[in-house]
Amino acid sequence: MLNTIDIISVGEVLIDFIGHQQGVQINHTRDYHRYLGGSPANVAMNMARLGLKPVLVSTVGDDGLGEYIFQRLSEVGVITDYIKKISDKPTSVIFVSRTDGTPDFIPFRKADRCIYEDQITTEILKKTKIFHTTCFALSREPAQSTILKKAEEAYEMGCKLSIDVNYAKKLWKNQEDALNVIKAYCKFNPLVKISEDDMLRFFEKKLPHEEIFQFFHDNGVETVCLTLGSSGVKLSQHGSEIIQLPAKRIEKVMDATGAGDAFWSGFLFAYIKEKPIEECLDIALKLAALKLQNVGRLPDNIDVLSELL
Repeated sequence: MLNTIDIISVGEVLIDFIGHQQGVQINHTRDYHRYLGGSPANVAMNMARLGLKPVLVSTVGDDGLGEYIFQRLSEVGVITDYIKKISDKPTSVIFVSRTDGTPDFIPFRKADRCIYEDQITTEILKKTKIFHTTCFALSREPAQSTILKKAEEAYEMGCKLSIDVNYAKKLWKNQEDALNVIKAYCKFNPLVKISEDDMLRFFEKKLPHEEIFQFFHDNGVETVCLTLGSSGVKLSQHGSEIIQLPAKRIEKVMDATGAGDAFWSGFLFAYIKEKPIEECLDIALKLAALKLQNVGRLPDNIDVLSELL
């Protein structure tokens, strides 16, 4: 069957309230501005803006914030038919500090974790090139069981899997649970995106990059992409030399929130377009640099594709 869906992005869509004051933690932030957030939602929106056909599978509350989410996603061309609206839980929100490093955040999670199997049909999986999710989405039931089951189904149909291992201790019951769930997903050989900060939290100590790569390779992953902030990126493919590229130079970081999502959107976009792996990384770094220069999401007033290719 023809792959008519480029990517199914499964997981949290929520509202980020990002601090208006630059470079301060939440305890010193006076006021916040509202942005659509959630890593899978960011990836879906970025993909739509790159001219691809993305589906977002998620759940929101039957409330004003849920309506706002539907409106924003529809405006950029994300397929919203698989987003559930529920009346017994409100739309999830997160308060985020505005910073040029990894942001501090406080999550208020309600609707986003209520993802059920009927939202991801066999028919839609048959049409899909990439099945993407996040560590955040996998941290709570019933979303966790749904995603693992549907990831296996997608894998068996020949769909390529992807995961952003955006691990944060406060989202999980314990580290052992996180380890087991991530290992279970890694069995399906996803494209893996990690950051140094994620891995420091995940392993609870600073490990050499080679050990981090080896952990994922040992658990069935062929391609692991490690973002290094201002130092760029390293990519390890099992049995091959590690590729390292520097970050793109930018004059001023306006907001780091969503930069990892922009990076991975660029990578997956190039992967879908069957670009060589080094070109996938280059396009990813360009999109991340574009995001770092803008608060919230990627700006409307530029032709993103022309900036990348």
